[in-house]
Amino acid sequence: MKSRLAAVAALVVAAWALPYGLGSYTIHVVDIALIYTLLAIGMGLAMGISGQINLAQVAFFGVGAYVVAILTTNNGYGFWAASVLAVLATIATGLLVGIPALRMQSHYLGIVTLGLALGFINWITNADVTGGADGISGVPVPTLPGLDLSSEYLYYYLEVVVFGAGLVFGLFVVHTSLGRRLRAMRDDALAAGAMGAEIPLLRMTAFVLASLYGGLAGVLYAGLIRYVAPETFSIGNMFILLAMVIIGGRRSLVGCVVGAVGLTLIREWLSDFSAYAQLGYGVVVVLMVVFAPTGLAGIPTRLRDLYHRRFGTGDTRAELRPFTPYPPGPRPAGEQTLLAVEDITKQFRGLRALDEVTLTVRAGEIRGIVGPNGSGKTTLFNVVSGFYRATSGTVRFADADTTTARPYALSLAGVARTFQNLRLFGQLTVRENILVALDRTRTHTIWQYALWQPGVLRRERRLRAEAQQILDRYGLTDFAEAAPAALPYGIQRRIEIARAMAACPRLLLLDEPAAGLNGEEVRQLVRIVRSIRDSGTTVVLIEHNMGLVMSLCEKVTVLSSGKVIAEGTPGEVVAAPEVIEAYLGDSDLSELGLSTRLPAQRPTPAEETTP
Repeated sequence: MKSRLAAVAALVVAAWALPYGLGSYTIHVVDIALIYTLLAIGMGLAMGISGQINLAQVAFFGVGAYVVAILTTNNGYGFWAASVLAVLATIATGLLVGIPALRMQSHYLGIVTLGLALGFINWITNADVTGGADGISGVPVPTLPGLDLSSEYLYYYLEVVVFGAGLVFGLFVVHTSLGRRLRAMRDDALAAGAMGAEIPLLRMTAFVLASLYGGLAGVLYAGLIRYVAPETFSIGNMFILLAMVIIGGRRSLVGCVVGAVGLTLIREWLSDFSAYAQLGYGVVVVLMVVFAPTGLAGIPTRLRDLYHRRFGTGDTRAELRPFTPYPPGPRPAGEQTLLAVEDITKQFRGLRALDEVTLTVRAGEIRGIVGPNGSGKTTLFNVVSGFYRATSGTVRFADADTTTARPYALSLAGVARTFQNLRLFGQLTVRENILVALDRTRTHTIWQYALWQPGVLRRERRLRAEAQQILDRYGLTDFAEAAPAALPYGIQRRIEIARAMAACPRLLLLDEPAAGLNGEEVRQLVRIVRSIRDSGTTVVLIEHNMGLVMSLCEKVTVLSSGKVIAEGTPGEVVAAPEVIEAYLGDSDLSELGLSTRLPAQRPTPAEETTP
């Protein structure tokens, strides 16, 4: 911590002393570079942190600059009053540009945002209010008591203050709950929604953040140059800005800053060779995407990982600790129904994946869902957890109709799930995966980031303390700072269960949790699931390991071709002729390790056996 503070202090002193050694032209270039750093931070927040392809950043830049120019020259506003309105107008533009992100992603979103940027450029080139191709001149000099901001040396200090505040705020967002949710959305939007992240609002938030930085850059540009014209906001400059972010490292705000400063300086040095420079930028971007997709900011990490793999110097002391059982919770009284699926049908064009499925799950039980591949088990989970909308029928959870509820709403209501194929957030650490699920705050509380940062920090400390408790309980402490993808498959399965339980659900849906596990890992899984149920969480699991299902579940539902063909205790289900015919076929039960004499009720703790 002391070394970091010393480094920050040294950077502040260097930034403060920088103008004293620069000529008038060089300080102008530095001023322009600082404006581009703000643009790059905003673009990095949208593209690198949030995963939203935003090619309209130059339009946000232009809106900020043109609103200041129009209000000060045509409407008699002072510079600072016009600046506030310009930033608000840019944020409103960001909300408008972000609307397509609610319906499309990937390159489609890039095409739409690029089209919006082209539309803006066409408008400012031809509209009378913007001065057309001639632009607007005569923007007044910003005024501050005791400072002559017509001097680009003094204007530099204004830019440094705004840049420093913008970078600190951006880093604050990235490393707290909002930033984690944005990064989780980038890595896997479906899984983030299942963890309670309000994906539509987060996508809009990404564009609002980008537009905020674009508006600030536009205001500073108008005050520095005091003239705005269409060529400043061209598509060529948009792609230069994109190159800055990619080369610097789109997932690191510091990398975005380095890319913006470096490319701005290089661009000035190569101003006499602009045609060749444009080609060079393109080649460098392609090389970075192919050989260093995380940009300059990611190179130290890549080199460190390569060194560890080459010389085997990684931490070999890390190990998976034993699971600590949950303290028993109160048992639900009577036959309380927690989940009721009534006549659910799910049609995929010509395929009926679910055909009038009815299922009732009591609070406090472990229910198994079994059936052949393609029988509709995961489709049923997707309907219950809000990923699919049923063609007909109703789903009720805790006496509320949740048939059309979205995944994040169901998560906040108390439904958690794992996935058949692991959906951990690959670019987040194990600790951060847990923190995403722990955070139950709503996206509309982001006003605190602007007005009440101490509240955000207090919540962050509380969440981290709770995350450490979960890591300790599931024996994952040694892997807290590791990337999940670098860990063995069995540990990843445990991480996914720990993440789901971090949300404190009333209902836990486990989709093939034993898939890929060895015998010892399956035995550990049994202990974990029973402890989860004993703590008060109802468990429904899909599983092909029939020994696990028959020894763990009190009641089993069998699906075949989208229909329920049997339901009852393990002994009743195994003995049902329909199950033998549709699921087990002609196989002898003894060959599968099953018996029609399995106990109908859950064994006492002394009688419990592992599969």
